[in-house]
Amino acid sequence: MNQASYGLYVFDWDGTVMDTTGLIARGMQYACSVMGGDRPDLNACRETIGLPFAESFARVSPNFRYEKLDAYLEAYRSWYLQREAKVEVVEGLEDLFERMTQAGLRLAVATGKSRAGLIRVFERTGLAHYFEATVTADESFPKPNPAMLEKLSDETGVDVRDMVMIGDSIHDLQLAQNARCDAVAVLWGAARREELEALAAVDYVSDARGLVKALGLERLYA
Repeated sequence: MNQASYGLYVFDWDGTVMDTTGLIARGMQYACSVMGGDRPDLNACRETIGLPFAESFARVSPNFRYEKLDAYLEAYRSWYLQREAKVEVVEGLEDLFERMTQAGLRLAVATGKSRAGLIRVFERTGLAHYFEATVTADESFPKPNPAMLEKLSDETGVDVRDMVMIGDSIHDLQLAQNARCDAVAVLWGAARREELEALAAVDYVSDARGLVKALGLERLYA
């Protein structure tokens, strides 16, 4: 596909729009230790970001039991929410969203956050008006199931194959692959470069300038 002609630009949130991956991983470590388990490896926690929390905890904590999920989440949120307000939008992205919107391009979000969590960060960042449609983990099957992009297709009328998925995790790239649409991987989030480069993407970018080039949007800065 001509990169300049995507019908919908779909952004992951945690680790893509906001630099929250380290914070989420440390919150998972805290919750596991509070619940009496060993403190899991930080990178192992980061690699689960984007999955439902039950699956994330199950992957990193041998002691995790699904019936204790609410207790794990309470411990996680008590730690995370006190610190989230200090996390910033990745440099250059808000300006890019503004330029894309002014150019008439259509933006959406597909995130592993809950609806309540997305509302919270939208209220704090003021970015909600850039996105015409959003889908969260509690409204769809989780990544990498293509259901999130299919739901966005139903809401926007854009064929999934005319979308591009922008994300920081292998789950985002697998989502795009399963939905048969393009993807762009950002390297400032959850996954290591070698993990992302093992999966197909239009490009693997290290900053907002690289993302602009990967999406064929240099004209917005002329």
